[in-house]
Amino acid sequence: MTTLHPTLSRVTDRIIEKSRAGRARYLDHIAQERENGMGRERLSCSNLAHGFAAALDDQATIKAGARVNIGIVTAFNDMLSAHQPYGQYPPQLKLFAREVGATAQVAGGVPAMCDGVTQGQVGMELSLFSRDSIALATAVALSHGMFESVALLGICDKIVPGLLIGALRFGHLPMIFVPAGPMPSGLPNKEKQRIRQLAAEGKASRAELLEAESASYHSPGTCTFYGTANSNQMMMEVMGLHVPGAAFVNPGTGLRTAMNRAAMHRLAKIALNQPDERPLGTCVDERAIVNAIVGLLATGGSTNHAIHLPAIARAAGVLIDWQDFDELSGAVPLLARVYPGGAADVNQFHAAGGMAFTIRTLLDAGLLHGDIPTVGGDNLADYARDPAMDGDQLVWRDVPESRDETILRAASNPFRADGGMRLVKGNLGRAIFKTSAVDEERWTIEAPARVFEDQESVQAAFKAGELDRDVVVVVRGQGPQANGMPELHKLTPALGVLQDRGHKVALVTDGRMSGASGKVPAAIHLCPEAMSAGPIARVRDGDVIRLCARQGQLDVLVDAAEFLSRPAAVIGASGPGTARELFAFFRTGSDDAEAGASAMLKAAGL
Repeated sequence: MTTLHPTLSRVTDRIIEKSRAGRARYLDHIAQERENGMGRERLSCSNLAHGFAAALDDQATIKAGARVNIGIVTAFNDMLSAHQPYGQYPPQLKLFAREVGATAQVAGGVPAMCDGVTQGQVGMELSLFSRDSIALATAVALSHGMFESVALLGICDKIVPGLLIGALRFGHLPMIFVPAGPMPSGLPNKEKQRIRQLAAEGKASRAELLEAESASYHSPGTCTFYGTANSNQMMMEVMGLHVPGAAFVNPGTGLRTAMNRAAMHRLAKIALNQPDERPLGTCVDERAIVNAIVGLLATGGSTNHAIHLPAIARAAGVLIDWQDFDELSGAVPLLARVYPGGAADVNQFHAAGGMAFTIRTLLDAGLLHGDIPTVGGDNLADYARDPAMDGDQLVWRDVPESRDETILRAASNPFRADGGMRLVKGNLGRAIFKTSAVDEERWTIEAPARVFEDQESVQAAFKAGELDRDVVVVVRGQGPQANGMPELHKLTPALGVLQDRGHKVALVTDGRMSGASGKVPAAIHLCPEAMSAGPIARVRDGDVIRLCARQGQLDVLVDAAEFLSRPAAVIGASGPGTARELFAFFRTGSDDAEAGASAMLKAAGL
């Protein structure tokens, strides 16, 4: 057996120790739920009759109570490309369940919000908190007690974290995530980025920009850049919560159908009260959470998970923080170059060996916990193999080496020794810097600040030529308590143009950026936020700010006493419109980004 890397071992041991009390409470919780919580055997005849009244061909089987009944929680809608394929899934999954003597029912649906549609619009202020709405909807779906295992149908940004957070409160039940896969490759991401920058400079028309965007996002399936959605799928693999190899198989293929069949067959086998029972809550332990962080770092995944993973961990009684990310980043090499960290898309990453090779080389280097309980096999080594069709049979094959070292490399020959997500801290607070997307010569920026309180003001200043110089753009009032922490990707094209003109440019914000954040150095998710009178609220135009990923530094270079004596800027809370007023309690009750930005978890004492 490979020896664990000492950093992985040390960080895991620290997480286990600081989580000891919370994890014990969680395991006790799911034990109590298993023994005394909702379950078919405890439903009254009236309860049970309501539960199978619409089951048609499965009525008699569910009524008899001797077979596994699999719940389906779905994020289907056909406005969101990644989730459109799910419309076809429930009838198919029910047939697959019957093949092994089980039944299946749709337990409920959850919201599925598309950041791509709401990007730069006021609806984006609902985006982060849609995660907690999804968790609540998942809990409602599973509250009926009709199921012995669960298929979770979700892919995109907040949907997988929300499903997992809600599902973990029913962690006595075995569950498997069932993805739908990425759309086929369209316009290359680098070309899309080029046209966006031309549009930002007024050199491409709206029609030309729309043509490029629709050639990139063109059909059912997940977007093909390596943002939060595809980072979700990577994490489900390294946590052992997929059928092995399910992450990046395209929708509408025979292999995808075979993977879905395998998931339902597996859910029948590992269900509650079956000999191979595998409860979700015991699968998602401290080691699985560490694996998720390692996978994120090794592949250059989305910085959104610096927010989502602490929230997921809390739902399982595990405590992590950005120091854990930072220390692991110092030990985990960057193995993948996938847009925005490279030219390739996720289809090309998958063709190069994808998750199977990534898991294999990380296991060989002692950089993943291979002994975690998984839903798909005996240990994580089962996920180091690639699914394929051999005639009409689903098989898994070894991937001993990368098929394209310009996209994916072994841990012994990485693109960088560092995992690419670092903690920066100083007199401005604590923030995340995604080094894997930024050229090394730009890891240190020292320049005067220009302070803004929304994206539109930044764009206006850019168009007026006011930012055509070395500058640290400070955008505050964008944290969870202020306006729900929307993503700020409208900033990326303009700041990219300034950088391409040869200026030293950086972004500092208490707002949110994801795996699509791009090439500009940025200190994001800054805590404490301006709304809670964090230091960013005292920054003024002209203050020199030093941002350095190498030294982990984020400081405003002014006299300390003078800086602390300044009054904090008054930050306005999110106003009404687009139903943002209904989310006021999420904002006012939220904790900070490093803790997961969740009013729900905070109020629950988790």
